[in-house]
Amino acid sequence: MISISNTADSAEFAPDWVSPPGDTILDLLEERDWTQQQLADRLGFSPKHVNQLIKGKVSLTEDAAIRLRNVLGGSVGFWLTREAQYRERAALIDAAQRNADMVPWLERFPLKEMMDLDVLSKRRLDKKSKPSLVGELLAFFGVASPEQWENQYGKMELAFRRSREEQADVAAISAWLRLGERVAERLEGPRYSEDNFKKALNEILSLTTQPPQQFHQRMKTLLHESGVAFVVVPALPRTHVSGVARWLNPHKALIQLSLYGKTNDKFWFSFFHEAAHILLHSKQKTAVFLDDPNKEGSNSPEEVEANAWARDILIPPTAASQLATLPKTRAAVEQFASSVGIHPGIVVGRMQHDKLLDVSWLNDLKISFQLAQ
Repeated sequence: MISISNTADSAEFAPDWVSPPGDTILDLLEERDWTQQQLADRLGFSPKHVNQLIKGKVSLTEDAAIRLRNVLGGSVGFWLTREAQYRERAALIDAAQRNADMVPWLERFPLKEMMDLDVLSKRRLDKKSKPSLVGELLAFFGVASPEQWENQYGKMELAFRRSREEQADVAAISAWLRLGERVAERLEGPRYSEDNFKKALNEILSLTTQPPQQFHQRMKTLLHESGVAFVVVPALPRTHVSGVARWLNPHKALIQLSLYGKTNDKFWFSFFHEAAHILLHSKQKTAVFLDDPNKEGSNSPEEVEANAWARDILIPPTAASQLATLPKTRAAVEQFASSVGIHPGIVVGRMQHDKLLDVSWLNDLKISFQLAQ
């Protein structure tokens, strides 16, 4: 005998979520030996409406739930929950079928690497798993379909300001950008202030002599208070990006680094290069400055300007003029760095870049490190 409790979470009755509430109704009709016509008479519905209700072709409304409670038993909550579970399951099945048609879209992204970062659930990339992976990737980007992804992220390419020709994989770059967005979206803070940003940069410059475990949190705090989010996201294949500067909205900027290179001279130059874009090019609110300033070849005015600004804030021109005659010894480099107030690894990187020092010399003065977001 079928028993329906007056609570929605009855232990005696646990319906199959895949089936419509009509299956439960049919079971109860069979128990009572009623016809659909008899049920319709008791509910005050037409036989056609009852038949459609049983087949799940019409929704079970609050009014129908009350009538079913009075006629067949169970609580209103039970019937409404039964309907909600069925509609949810039906929607998921429909979504899975649509996702199966979207599987080719997956091939554009570095899926395995995104799984390694726990952005996507780890799984075998087979025919069975790919439709659900489509749904996960859509949720990651916060879009409903590949068409919306194209509108939101694919067309972002028009805003890219590239420093390298290799930065052409829009899908991979968009995934890396989205990783930063997701972190920044959780960081509520004040609006961007140019004055506060300049003050923050001056203090951050003094932090270059400190190890990451000491400077990282202070650096994030200073930037946060000036309206600039700072995030560190591991590099993804095919992006060729060490950093990006962009505006998430008119009042919040983002500096995102990948630690590509992992030595402190490259890290600090990359950071101040991106900071230059925020400070000097703030009128270009829609631009996305994709940078690998450690590589040569970009002739855009913005990149040249950002390179020069980062170079000069780290080692002012008056001090940099001494580098050509600086003895190529550890002691001389360390003394010079101390006089300028920066880490000696930055001096080594600058001298190597300017071809004043062989790229194999004094690299032990550089510091390799990782930063955890």
